[in-house]
Amino acid sequence: MGYGELNIRSYNPQKDRARVEDLERRCEVGPAERGFLFTDTLGDPICRIRNSPIYNMIVAELNNQLVGVIQGSIKLVTIHKPPKNLARVGYILGLRVAPLFRRRGIGSSLVVRLEEWFIASGVDYAYMATEKDNDASFKLFVEKLGYVKFRTPAILVNPVNCPMYRISSKYEFEKLKVEEAESLYRKFMSSMEFFPSDIGKILRNKLSLGTWVAYPRGESWGEILPSSWAMVSVWNSGEVFKLRLGNAPTSCLMYTKSSQLMGNLVPCFKWRGIPDFMHPFGFYFIYGVYREGPMSGKLVRTLCRLVHNMAAKCSDCKAVVTEVGGSDTLRRHIPHWRLLSCPEDMWCIKGLKNEERESFYELIKTPTTRTLFVDPREV
Repeated sequence: MGYGELNIRSYNPQKDRARVEDLERRCEVGPAERGFLFTDTLGDPICRIRNSPIYNMIVAELNNQLVGVIQGSIKLVTIHKPPKNLARVGYILGLRVAPLFRRRGIGSSLVVRLEEWFIASGVDYAYMATEKDNDASFKLFVEKLGYVKFRTPAILVNPVNCPMYRISSKYEFEKLKVEEAESLYRKFMSSMEFFPSDIGKILRNKLSLGTWVAYPRGESWGEILPSSWAMVSVWNSGEVFKLRLGNAPTSCLMYTKSSQLMGNLVPCFKWRGIPDFMHPFGFYFIYGVYREGPMSGKLVRTLCRLVHNMAAKCSDCKAVVTEVGGSDTLRRHIPHWRLLSCPEDMWCIKGLKNEERESFYELIKTPTTRTLFVDPREV
């Protein structure tokens, strides 16, 4: 590279923790037109992978200065590729390179080293997610490292604000026991793409706030399921890390200020404004959304409102977030603001084993309407 010797090695908590946190604070995430997001890992740089079955963090040093970092996790998931329907996948996240050291090949060196760890761990596929307008990420992963565009899910964001939603009396709600929730997930969702084989560990994690079902009033919840029902689980991402919006578009700032002013001046109108995202905030992530029956869309919307009201009682929770398949009709029933949401996140994937190449091409040609299960541990 001509800038000194690049040293890529495993993360050392005693030596690297403070330096990785500093790097994270200096590296923006997201497209500039919607405003950069900055991450506060609350003193734990590996917080976003710590709850995964197997994980690793790799750092890059140049002249004894920490200039880059990358994280990866491994799990077994459902993935539709003949002749098998299970695969060991490695997820790439948290790639950061210090602003003054970009365009020197540090990012690609970190990815390659993480792929080597994946291969040594028996991983079939590596995948990552990025914004569709992130040119630097696209050029690195797709054009340089051979990843292929795989799915384009939508990230839906609903701000948490007052007043709380009114919940219709037409529906009943029930919080499920973990064992019951796990049984339902395995029965109805285990064939979904990227459904994790260790769903029970996710549901039992302390960050998982619970699983709720909704169904029409007058019907009962039991061995025979109601004519229409919906289910969601909730993950408290704010206990893991905080986000802060920087370089927000003028339109967003003006709308935030004006809506807050209207809410103060005319409280009787119950004006819903955008919360203050300029200071660190947490969010709830809705995962495992499932529905059945003619009224199920309304039931999903009602459950999302229930989660919003839960989040409103948490002082630092400013948003409720979920992610659904790009063509999934669920998005019509999940409350969200277009100004804050991302209509097309981009997942890219790469086969790591030579013997998997043929089935890999079958995998990426699968219709994009297939429903995705988004693991809350990878948000």
